[in-house]
Amino acid sequence: MKYTIGTKENPLVLKTPPQSSEFTMHVDQKDGQDILVCTVGKTVLFYQMRCIDDLSEMLKSHGDWMELGSADEQKPAKEGTVEAWGRSEKNPVGGFYGIKKGLRGRFGNYIPPLLEALGLAEVTHDARGNKMRTL
Repeated sequence: MKYTIGTKENPLVLKTPPQSSEFTMHVDQKDGQDILVCTVGKTVLFYQMRCIDDLSEMLKSHGDWMELGSADEQKPAKEGTVEAWGRSEKNPVGGFYGIKKGLRGRFGNYIPPLLEALGLAEVTHDARGNKMRTL
């Protein structure tokens, strides 16, 4: 599906689930494919564009709230979380949705606010332990 996410010149401005930090998201091209570009300060992360539809479908199948469980790539993700699913060999891409080695984690921190902004999911905004569910 096609989404309006922004451009490099005019990115979508989002906040992390606890609403404590801003980051931007836009669509760009890498190797002829559309990708999501997430900019957090000076750090730039890339995610496969298909993660939007794949995560939305997984949440529909899950049918209830799911903990986000954000973690850096080098740290293990808590089982049963959005983060764990975003790097699982059992997801539709068979591993990380993050593209840039060393910066493939944090899926549970940056992709849920995007789905919320697109009207595909609801995200809690507590200081810790945030969750999401499909709309």
